[in-house]
Amino acid sequence: MASKGFFGSFDDVWMVDGVRTPMVDYCGDLGAVSATDLGIKVAREVLARSGVPGADIGSVIAGNMAPSDFFQFMFPRLIGLYAGVPTEVPAIMVQRICGTGFELFRQAGEQIERGYCDAALVVGAESMTRNPIAAFTHRTGFKLGAPVEFKDFMWEALIDPAPNITMIQTAENLAKKYGITRAEVDAYASRSFERAVAAQAAGYFDGEIVPVTSETFELAGYEPRKLELPRKVEKLTRDTHVRASPVEVLAKLRSVYPGGVQTGGNSSALVDAGAAAVVASGAYVKANGKKPLARVLAAAAVGVPPEIMGIGPAPAIRLLLERTGLKLSDIGRFEINEAQGAQTLAVAKELGLDQDKLNVHGGAIALGHPLAATGVRLTITVARQLRESGLRYGISSACVGGGQGIALLIENPDAA
Repeated sequence: MASKGFFGSFDDVWMVDGVRTPMVDYCGDLGAVSATDLGIKVAREVLARSGVPGADIGSVIAGNMAPSDFFQFMFPRLIGLYAGVPTEVPAIMVQRICGTGFELFRQAGEQIERGYCDAALVVGAESMTRNPIAAFTHRTGFKLGAPVEFKDFMWEALIDPAPNITMIQTAENLAKKYGITRAEVDAYASRSFERAVAAQAAGYFDGEIVPVTSETFELAGYEPRKLELPRKVEKLTRDTHVRASPVEVLAKLRSVYPGGVQTGGNSSALVDAGAAAVVASGAYVKANGKKPLARVLAAAAVGVPPEIMGIGPAPAIRLLLERTGLKLSDIGRFEINEAQGAQTLAVAKELGLDQDKLNVHGGAIALGHPLAATGVRLTITVARQLRESGLRYGISSACVGGGQGIALLIENPDAA
């Protein structure tokens, strides 16, 4: 019986290039920058780095979860315009929570294969710092003695109201289901940090990071936009959450829930960041002499029970493999978002993954999880790993709050 979910394959779709900002800790040096301006920054940079003129872009597909200014409605449109994409080119906002960045590639592939455009600009950006303190009950005024009800948008978003549990509790459910211990989770988290520290020291991430400085984005005939860093910060070039985190240190942290396995040290870090890629048809790539970073082969998305939402990558990856006829052993590298340590270990156990192929330069526990930007970042990272190692196939994937999983299959053009 075929697995449920939806699957789409692409005959001739390519990622020309991709970049990201440094991922900067929550309430850090990117805290004053809106997701819109993070998106504009990476959009402009990926067009420059890929050598694809803005005039060649036929679609702007952008994703952002939480509003970071009052103009989120215009988020994808502002990114396209200030990146230099022609005024007549439309833009669309995409939202699949933690799977948003992957969904950008999926929709770009569909648009290109249907002939809507030859090249698409995909952008994910998130400011966790600027998540609002919000209220939804004040439009009709305040009643005497009634609760004011301002709440932290980001904190409340960590609760799934259907099973009435938090995202951390979904990982705890998986830990119980798969017999995962606190020691295993801390060991996995420590390894994620160790791998990221080594990659950063070797300069590995420099190949995908665009340095961020204070700058003004001009657009003839329109208001300029400004990206402003703190006064004493000249340039941001490195991910800031990466640090040595021995198991002994992680083991001393208090679990979020009594007797649980998840702590602040073995869950994904809160960071601000943006990531972007140019996706194009094979005809465009050939006609313009581009050497693409990767071929985008297929995408799959599935639903899973909300109370174990973190297992989502496992059935999504299975669906990819089932429909493409590939085996797990054919995949040289996996980048699976580390929402929580127990969640990632549960996926690895369910699939029987070789952890030497998984998140080899560290994952979101060490680097951070900037929601809508994450899927773009993971896909760029796994594409670069394939080129570096000479391996052919890679998969990027994530679980999705509410009970979903999504995965992308890409191919190294040099190994095809």
